[in-house]
Amino acid sequence: MRDFKSSPSFTNHRKRNNTPMILVLLTAVVAGSIYWFMPSKPNTTATSRQKITIPLPLPPPEKSQEAQASSAQQGTPPAEVWLSYEIKSGDSLSRIFKQQGWSHQKLHRILSIESNKQYLKTLHPGQILKYIQDDRGQIAKLAYTFEKVRTRIITLNDDTIHARTLTQQTYKHTAHTTGTIKSSLSEAGKASGLTPKQTMALANIFAWDIDFALDLRTGDTFKLLIQKETTQDDDTLITSDILAAEFTNKGKIYKAIRYTTPDGETSYYTPKGINLKKTFLRSPVKFARISSRFNLHRKHPILNKIRAHKGVDYAASTGTPIRATANGKITHRARKGGYGKTIILQHGTQYSTLYAHMSRYKKGLKRGSTVTQGQTIGYVGHSGLATGPHLHYEFRVNGRHKDPLKVKLPKNRPLNKDYLADFLKTSKPLLAQLSVATENLVASTP
Repeated sequence: MRDFKSSPSFTNHRKRNNTPMILVLLTAVVAGSIYWFMPSKPNTTATSRQKITIPLPLPPPEKSQEAQASSAQQGTPPAEVWLSYEIKSGDSLSRIFKQQGWSHQKLHRILSIESNKQYLKTLHPGQILKYIQDDRGQIAKLAYTFEKVRTRIITLNDDTIHARTLTQQTYKHTAHTTGTIKSSLSEAGKASGLTPKQTMALANIFAWDIDFALDLRTGDTFKLLIQKETTQDDDTLITSDILAAEFTNKGKIYKAIRYTTPDGETSYYTPKGINLKKTFLRSPVKFARISSRFNLHRKHPILNKIRAHKGVDYAASTGTPIRATANGKITHRARKGGYGKTIILQHGTQYSTLYAHMSRYKKGLKRGSTVTQGQTIGYVGHSGLATGPHLHYEFRVNGRHKDPLKVKLPKNRPLNKDYLADFLKTSKPLLAQLSVATENLVASTP
């Protein structure tokens, strides 16, 4: 048998075939090395085809029916896309519907419900109407908040209309406030965190005992216990009532407690149940400066001769409101010689007051009209013989002139005896809380 391995022809054939194979292997190795060590280039084709995933924010979770019901109970519209429109001067519901391009027929449907007329008949500048439009741009829902805590929500469908009123929950809490007079009551009130309305309320409480234009002294102090009612959601102030107050003026302490009788009459009383509201106010102009006092031997600034000054002059800018110091009837409303434009009020059979040098009278008042204490009857001016704008105020008892700053006024009215026990029970904790404010003021005073 022939041995192919030892055969020369077989040997030569193997040698011939190995050489190309070696060359192929070397070529592959060299090519691989060149590719390995070459600087890499971005594969633009691969990149353009690569899928890029960008994380998107999750949509807000939808409110459950229970959450929407809870939101509705609090007086806030449901969590929908509500738009707002601020009421402008001269706006009416008809005008707003026309501006927005809403159907007049839908307006008619809204006003066809009598209760909707009640809520929407009076729109005030600055108030907000909230609404939702459908995909055709027509009104679908309308919400209107009034009395700060009540919201009227009207829903319009193609064939039906629904309306409901939601009341937002509120809560009450008390706070202490103290202040010291340095220049004026308004400045002291602002420094202690009071609003102008609260400062005015404080002045009105003690207006029968303290003339805040004349009697204030540097170092006078006040302490207040205030009850605030706010909304539960956004802390909007609803009411702010002074429950108890203490004012120290020229060393004398005045105290006041707010009390509402079973008949529904609210007033301020002393700790013994005496009503602070007297028959007459001490001043006919709030926070005005006294420019001339009662003086029977005064030299007249214009006539330049001795002429009794039988009243008190309050210097104030033209247009400052003048208030009646007591309930009364107008017996004179016309010019009166050097007094200029004058009003005289008769208070019962004994007392009368005169208000002179007015710039104008309050509209609607005439001779025979009745006015109430604190009501505006005219405005400061300088009509008649006057060197500048001021109010000349006179006080007469049985026709005789008295110094308005010193005249003895009628006594305060005491609380009805039937209510006294309840008042004392109510006032006791208020006075105790007011004493806490007193301790805080003493601790903070240098």
